[in-house]
Amino acid sequence: METSPKIFRETVKKYGGHVAMRKKEFGLWHDISWDEFYRIVRYVGSALISMGLQKGDCVSIIGDNCPEWVIIDMGIQCAAGVAVGVYATNASPQVEYVIRNSESKFFFVENEEQLDKWLNFRDNVPLLKKVIVWDLEGLRHFKDPMVMTYDELLEVGKQVVEREPDILEKRMDNVETEDVAMLIYTSGTTGPPKGAMLSHRNMTWMGRAITTDNPMYDTDEVISFLPLCHVFEQLFSVLGHITHAYTVNFIESPDTVADNMIEISPTVGYAVPRIWEKYYSTITIKMSDATWFKRIVFYVALNIGQKRATLKMHFKNVPAHLEALYRLAYFAVFRKLKERLGFDRMRMAYSGAAPISPDVLHFFQSIGVNLVEGYGQTEGTGVTCVSRMGRVKFGTVGPPLTGTEVRIAEDGEILVRSPSVFKGYFKNPEATAETIKDGWLHSGDVGEIDEDGYLKITDRKKDIIITAGGKNITPQYIENKLKFSPYINDAVVIGDRRKYLVCLIMIDEDNVVKYAQDNKIQFSTYKDLTRAPEIIKRIQGEVDKVNETLSQVEKVKKFTILPKKLYEEDGEVTPTMKVKRKYVNQAFSDLIEGMYKGKGID
Repeated sequence: METSPKIFRETVKKYGGHVAMRKKEFGLWHDISWDEFYRIVRYVGSALISMGLQKGDCVSIIGDNCPEWVIIDMGIQCAAGVAVGVYATNASPQVEYVIRNSESKFFFVENEEQLDKWLNFRDNVPLLKKVIVWDLEGLRHFKDPMVMTYDELLEVGKQVVEREPDILEKRMDNVETEDVAMLIYTSGTTGPPKGAMLSHRNMTWMGRAITTDNPMYDTDEVISFLPLCHVFEQLFSVLGHITHAYTVNFIESPDTVADNMIEISPTVGYAVPRIWEKYYSTITIKMSDATWFKRIVFYVALNIGQKRATLKMHFKNVPAHLEALYRLAYFAVFRKLKERLGFDRMRMAYSGAAPISPDVLHFFQSIGVNLVEGYGQTEGTGVTCVSRMGRVKFGTVGPPLTGTEVRIAEDGEILVRSPSVFKGYFKNPEATAETIKDGWLHSGDVGEIDEDGYLKITDRKKDIIITAGGKNITPQYIENKLKFSPYINDAVVIGDRRKYLVCLIMIDEDNVVKYAQDNKIQFSTYKDLTRAPEIIKRIQGEVDKVNETLSQVEKVKKFTILPKKLYEEDGEVTPTMKVKRKYVNQAFSDLIEGMYKGKGID
């Protein structure tokens, strides 16, 4: 009978003095051992129990990635509570929704900014017993009977442990595999977020399963920078961490990811597609600035790498002469490139949470970064399929995880049966009944399984476009091709019940600004930049390139560059940087109609 507290306790016994986590403060990295990790978790859990936390009570956490977040998370689970993560970027009404919906009894907040959000709705959450703050900058003189500091909580815990040394251990022993360990609120691309209930069985099974097919070791290092309330980051910073005892390094801030990557040089990397796409476009733009000699050397090496990757990703043998040329290219070019990116020790890299362009995947495989795509959703504890190391297949997300069954329904929907399938949505039996039928999770995605047992995702069921001519088109496929351009950050293809496809394009600001400067294109605002005829022509060239690879009905006939950046705060993208298609369709309906009435940009 495995539970998160039990696995955590066993790992601490085995690895006590080893480094569990690292955090950078004032320019120096500080180590936290497994023993230290457990000691603080014990104080947090014991204090919560003494303050009235009952088994099954929810406790919410909001803040950026840091050791405190993970310690609090484990403290809650060890006290038989349910940890509820809230996105640090959420606005006050969204935070209130999670606190109210989860009926949270305690609320851990990182700093003054997050505390302010609670102050806006404090009277609407009467079930909340205490708010605990861990970063006190700007709050030294703040006093409120509902608020206590993290240090004060640890002091309470320390005193409780002195009086009752085994108070937390008794509660840990009381946790059962089917108990809910976490509520993860889906980012809600449609409607309000739903709280997915993940049990200890779901989480402990996944902690082992994700590393059954691609092993991880206690010597591995990862960097924690995706939101901790998202299942993707939980897989590595919590589930895999307590299972395999590797080291988790926390970034200083979201702006220092690239610098911290170079400092740590992790052995396993993971990120959402937007970040891999950004790395790709940065390399492309930097190469365009290099000397002609460096450019020629790079593209000759890349050509060799691409030929080899194409053979490997179609499960074909690489001829000895090509392998020899690749080793030369790797030594002369790719090795140094990986060092500059902080990828030199990376044995394995994952892309997940949204579909990635196969061309981006192919590029990284070509330069010797073993980037594979994983597929899953919160409701399946994060992973359903993943490619195995050395067995990556072009255009697929790999075979199911060992122990997971996948089948395709008559309408093409992907169905999943696994110990990782969640218990259901919190206080929402109707949505649960729609999602789990006869033990099968209905994913809402459409796909097919090929002759090798590899799954190919074609689109979200609800996103498939049926044109006026009755043709079924998967917009994701076209959008991913467009996003491969270094000048296009995102794209939304539209055409349901229409005669032809049009597209809203979000430019990659950094690369387009550089292009404008290099070509002496005048602009003063972001909107000016998107309206400059030379920029429109540049994007048209990128769209034309993609259209050449598409069938007649899939071609994008018109596009419009969005005149503003999309922000999570405005509800336009999710915290994992997925565009909210429904919202964008509504917000920019005038631009869409303009393209169909002949006002768009041909």
